Amino acid sequence: MQLFYQENITGEAFDLDPTESNHLGKVLRKAIGDLVHFTNGKGSLFTCRIVDNNPKKCRLEVVEHTFSPRENFHIHLAVAPTKNTDRIEWMLEKITEIGFHEITFLRTVNIERNRVNLERMLKKIISASKQSGKVWLPVINDLDDYEAFVTDKAFDTYQRFIAYVDKDNQSHLMHLAKPENSYLILIGPEGDFSPGEISLALSRGFTPCSLGKQRLRTETAGIIAVHSLNLVNL
Repeated sequence: MQLFYQENITGEAFDLDPTESNHLGKVLRKAIGDLVHFTNGKGSLFTCRIVDNNPKKCRLEVVEHTFSPRENFHIHLAVAPTKNTDRIEWMLEKITEIGFHEITFLRTVNIERNRVNLERMLKKIISASKQSGKVWLPVINDLDDYEAFVTDKAFDTYQRFIAYVDKDNQSHLMHLAKPENSYLILIGPEGDFSPGEISLALSRGFTPCSLGKQRLRTETAGIIAVHSLNLVNL
């Protein structure tokens, strides 16, 4: 099923913006009467019929609307952005395909990038969601200060983990995580978390975890963390 995205779908019919109209009418050559599938990224799937394939203002009629509730678990990944934007964007695409719910970028001591282009990254998430047939769009948050984020009491009900390089840290995330929970996992930069950052997280109740025996790049660690938590909830 080919899936399209439209944030606000209300009523029995709606219009697409010029960019999406052109894509549907000219690029894909969809004709009047064709059925197409849209999501609003909030759990809804709309089966729509094209009533006007004008490349500047395509109009669609809603034929059927179904809703898929969220999973009974929540994965929040908090990660320091990499210096190379392409690597973090690649990670976003892959974890969207696998399935996650929220991401926050962290401003750490050893951070490699002090700014993130949220608009561009959201486009990557939308594209990956459409390609993998996801009807829920993950939430993406801007850079947050590490200390403020880790000490935020809003996460006190989560199972909280911090992944870092330590030969004595042998307990894998999959063995520590309990199914049907909300999870928050911290992934550090290439230079890892500082000793002070690790101590702060541990003092706030974060559990140290391993993601395997190998030393991983930031984006690889993020993918493994999300995949592991999905496996726990199969």
